[in-house]
Amino acid sequence: MIKEVTDPVIQAFSVNGNDSHYHAEPLSGGLINHTYRVMKDHEPVFLLQQINTTVFPAPQDVQGNYMHIWKYAKAIAPVFRLPAPVLTKDQQLLFQDSASQYWRAFEYLRDTQAFPVAETPAQAAETAVTFAGFTAAFSNMDVTVLKAVIPGFHDLAWRYRQFSDALTCGNKVRKDKAAPMISALLSRERYVHFFETVRSSDAYPLRVMHHDAKIANILFDNKNGQVVCPVDYDTVMPGYFFSDLGDMIRSMAPCADENSTDIETLCIRGDFYKAILDGYLSVMDTQFTAEEKKNIHYAGIIMIYMQALRFLADYLNNDIYYRVTHPEHNYERALNQLILLEKLETFLEQEHGFRA
Repeated sequence: MIKEVTDPVIQAFSVNGNDSHYHAEPLSGGLINHTYRVMKDHEPVFLLQQINTTVFPAPQDVQGNYMHIWKYAKAIAPVFRLPAPVLTKDQQLLFQDSASQYWRAFEYLRDTQAFPVAETPAQAAETAVTFAGFTAAFSNMDVTVLKAVIPGFHDLAWRYRQFSDALTCGNKVRKDKAAPMISALLSRERYVHFFETVRSSDAYPLRVMHHDAKIANILFDNKNGQVVCPVDYDTVMPGYFFSDLGDMIRSMAPCADENSTDIETLCIRGDFYKAILDGYLSVMDTQFTAEEKKNIHYAGIIMIYMQALRFLADYLNNDIYYRVTHPEHNYERALNQLILLEKLETFLEQEHGFRA
């Protein structure tokens, strides 16, 4: 449910004029934070966002990370643009309201639009180029200044431990039903070992990653259709080579999304996979190490495998994390991701000679 924006919140960020002329309109699309367009005299003034402290228990770190990358991007302008932060009237980055909720504001970028999904390989390629450009822009930045706002977010070893714990403590009836899936995921523990190699080797450096790389998080110019900038930087933090690329493969290469139950027709679209990989490497080829390039096809495998583990673990734990619409929703999602993983493994072996 969208929460009401009270006058004190709007007024905290209003800079000039009569505050009564300001009002906020909710923007759809966000799954975590509540975001609003603040208007004055029917004109957009800035974006206002309530930070979900259940997901982000340290909102100061979320905004602190943004300030680090915004200042860095500003210093290398016009190479890369990020929306400017809007401070409160007392020059603070965050406003805490009477209900102890945290709010922040950003410059409103006019005459822009976002698209919900990539409908063509060309759009998928442009998405990949954009997020590769994001990481490349910060290649010389000290990544250690960024905080892990969601610890273990793309930590496959930790997600596997969560899955193992669910096997021990989870719902026995559900565990019995999911036995074939459990066996299939356990048989792929080798992917966890590869992740541990990545984490322990200097050949896989930590980089600035967006961690929510999708076309819906890119603004395009209404007039010329060009990319303006990516947005939604809540999860920007240090990450490894597979995170953004793997997430784009997971979300754009399949012919159906993670909620599809039509698993018989689930497939990997080769033209989308190629567009994503080629687009990403068109920027990152000179940035990646030899080992990262050698193992580039692990990106989609790791992210799809990790999501299958997460969905199934939540199913076994009686759906305590992901929002579900019916009792078997997480089971169906986990099966979807497992079938997708199998399809990707086959595709990579047949089309790229890559066997993980």
